[in-house]
Amino acid sequence: MDLTKLRHIAIMLLLMVCAVAHAQDNDMILNRPYADTKKVHFGFSVGMNFQNLAITNNGRVTAGGISDNGEEWYADVSAHSPGFSVNVLADYRIAEHFNLRISPGLYFGNKVVRFLNHRGDSQWAEQSHYKQSQNIKSTYIVVPVDLKMSAKRYHNIRPYFTAGAMYAGDLARDRGEQYKLKNSDVMLTVGMGCDFYMPYFKLCPEIKFCFGLKNLLDKNRPDLEDRPEDYRFTESVNKIKSDMVVVTFYFE
Repeated sequence: MDLTKLRHIAIMLLLMVCAVAHAQDNDMILNRPYADTKKVHFGFSVGMNFQNLAITNNGRVTAGGISDNGEEWYADVSAHSPGFSVNVLADYRIAEHFNLRISPGLYFGNKVVRFLNHRGDSQWAEQSHYKQSQNIKSTYIVVPVDLKMSAKRYHNIRPYFTAGAMYAGDLARDRGEQYKLKNSDVMLTVGMGCDFYMPYFKLCPEIKFCFGLKNLLDKNRPDLEDRPEDYRFTESVNKIKSDMVVVTFYFE
């Protein structure tokens, strides 16, 4: 499943939750009427993340392999698995419709990169000269800082949008395989969600899109000096950037 489909599914899920909550809204009971007047409040969140890599291939032809014409490798992320996310939250009220939020946490996930030799033949007996793959697991320490822009509260519902930036440091980067990725990134984030005012807390489902700014590909690979058959994958790529979709449920 590609990342675009995952985004559509996540948006549909969020809209369905909002629609159900709106249908069940009770005009007679206003839960937590003073929840939004607090200058500072805290919470936590759990959720899922879908990680992706935006790979820019250069089409470089490398020597070697079975084919007399060399090898031309292209890479993409062929599979996305939902990862687990957990955060703590501190929220500072700036004005009636604006809040500054910081939510450090951990994102666990993985992505599978598929390599395909466009000059190869699927009938070759030695399949490693035609296709390969790499499973890249990540454990991100994240520090998102967001500006939350909320609409006017309607009974027990209040939709909002967010925009901000996020630092992500990877503790579990792979070493010694086809790609080696740098262990830190800075991302721009945009999101949307809805506050549901429950009797004892606020439930806030949110979807956020994160776009990495740095080229994560590490081309300094002294560990591959004696393994040119692996370094060819690094040579065939100009840059790799990360992006992800995060579906989160805040409890505040």
